[in-house]
Amino acid sequence: MDILAAYLNHLAIERGLSPLTGENYARDIKRLLALMAEVKSSADPSANVSLEDIEPQHIRRFIATLHAQGLGGKSIARALSAWRSFYHYLIRHHNFTSNPCLGLRAPKSAQTLPQALSTDQAVKLVDIQGDDVLTLRDHAILELFYSSGLRLAELVGLDLGALDAVSGTVTVTGKGNKTRIVPVGSFCLNAIQRWLSSRAILCQADEKALFVNRLGHRLGMRSVQYRIKQWALKQGINSDVHPHMLRHSFASHVLQSSGDLRAVQEMLGHTNISSTQIYTHLDFQHLASVYDKAHPRAKKS
Repeated sequence: MDILAAYLNHLAIERGLSPLTGENYARDIKRLLALMAEVKSSADPSANVSLEDIEPQHIRRFIATLHAQGLGGKSIARALSAWRSFYHYLIRHHNFTSNPCLGLRAPKSAQTLPQALSTDQAVKLVDIQGDDVLTLRDHAILELFYSSGLRLAELVGLDLGALDAVSGTVTVTGKGNKTRIVPVGSFCLNAIQRWLSSRAILCQADEKALFVNRLGHRLGMRSVQYRIKQWALKQGINSDVHPHMLRHSFASHVLQSSGDLRAVQEMLGHTNISSTQIYTHLDFQHLASVYDKAHPRAKKS
């Protein structure tokens, strides 16, 4: 097994990271290896340098190259974090002596606010009608995204036992294999109960996944993304709707109504409050829009 494969195996088994996170790490480390292939040894210009030969100046050059290629600051920061973690692993398990990524930072990029639907748009999107089994499933999915602010990977990873209809909660396994309990609204619970009453049409009794495809297997992330886009078009919503937009909408609308940043942080599963504070900017945009429309001294002549 080569070093990259061994590292990815380490992430999956020892650190318990999700397959999607492993894919992200693999992509970023392969990017590092591709950049390394362009670096020539001064002693032998025909030879490529090895992982052990990489020094901080090389990493700085790689960062500059990615930036010049148009990669954003967040993407570069994620890649740098993956490289740093990779070298930590190499030091611990493969006798490497230094980590060339320590102390280096990605260039800052302009902060972009997450896109969220308006309350009316969100309600219109999730309120789909139909009694066929796939529509019942999709209705439950849309309601759950908007009701509880789940990530896409969290939703498709749900098993039947995760839902507690009595307490109105769902137990979610999020990033870093951390679990949290999130409330589920009554509209969502009703939609899920209708889906569960028809779920057996598609799958065997021993299937654990809460949401399944037409073949009776666990529903995949790409399928969910596609179905949401299709429903947005059918419901007359022109925005490029995706699952994370429903998560953003959930966070923004709960924060607008409650003002409780800590509660929103807990429901979203954010480790740091700074990740949740982005929604205060969305809330301010909403308030500013109301002000501009309502205040007589705000209107332009």
